[in-house]
Amino acid sequence: MSRRKQRRFFKKVSKKAGLPPGTLVHVGEERTDKVKIQVIDYNESSLEEREVKNVEECFPFKDRATVTWINVDGVHEVEIIEKIGKRFEINPLILEDIANTEQRPHVKEFDNLMFVVLKMAEYDEANDSIDTEQVSLIIGSNYVISFQEGKEGDVFETVRGRIRSGRERIRKAGADFLAHALMDACVDSYFGILEKLGLKLEDIEEETLNHPSAETLERIHRLKRNLILLRKAVWPVREIAGFLERCGSDLIQKQTCIYFRDIYDHSLQLIDIIETLRDITAGMLDIYLSSLSNRLNEVMKVLTIISTIFIPLTFLAGIYGMNFRHMPELEWRFGYLGLLALMGLLGVLMLFFFRKKKWL
Repeated sequence: MSRRKQRRFFKKVSKKAGLPPGTLVHVGEERTDKVKIQVIDYNESSLEEREVKNVEECFPFKDRATVTWINVDGVHEVEIIEKIGKRFEINPLILEDIANTEQRPHVKEFDNLMFVVLKMAEYDEANDSIDTEQVSLIIGSNYVISFQEGKEGDVFETVRGRIRSGRERIRKAGADFLAHALMDACVDSYFGILEKLGLKLEDIEEETLNHPSAETLERIHRLKRNLILLRKAVWPVREIAGFLERCGSDLIQKQTCIYFRDIYDHSLQLIDIIETLRDITAGMLDIYLSSLSNRLNEVMKVLTIISTIFIPLTFLAGIYGMNFRHMPELEWRFGYLGLLALMGLLGVLMLFFFRKKKWL
């Protein structure tokens, strides 16, 4: 996925307002690059992999007995989505959700297919931000069609490697196991991101305790924002995996259900980690505010002590600074030195008193 600045939480989706259900309108980041379509067709003994130039080249794979994975990299050209929808008999409401990249992760079951929406995430260390990308999966009897937003790279390279190796279970299983592998790749990528955020959290925690600054507060808020984005992406995965495990659809074989249970367990583990990091981050914000308050109190204490010491000294200096003709000690030879000694003695006695009271 591309490296770029943190995305906004709220997007403009008003251009879909008032349109009939099923209307294909692309909602998301504006793109002009060409849509890439990759096809991987395989069974236990054969493998065919190629990048097609026209979407029509994918259509013959629908009727094959082998398992076919069609990966569409880019959803901004809605004509391609519409053509795939007609050939594979996909409900227009699903096509609408594919073109709208601001969907919440969810799963829908239809007579001839399953539809799953996930979020693929990547941590951008340069900008200290998380970039998310919507992934839509169409699960058919002998095919899986994945739609990505068209950013650079994805997390599916490990799945491609497993298919190419020919030694994995995936070559012997059906389209439902391929869908599980794609979902599992998305979910497992969250662990790496959380590990990086955990290391970042430790650095911020040490900085908060020792040398808090305005930059520390900004880092805490960025971390909190990243955790919120991850939570929005991970939390619905539990519902999706649980539904696929017990849905009873003919598209999901019984022996594959246990693998969706594994995704369910991973999602629970991710949620626990995210909630723990969020609690620590919230605590760090309190620690930061307390540290600033303590530093301010220390500064005010020092200034107060200095001011208190100089109050009697200013009083003495004020008295002998008055321009009266007849004042005691004005003609005394050691009057000036005596007054300075008295002022110094007062200062020392007050410092001793403050230390005894443990104000210093």
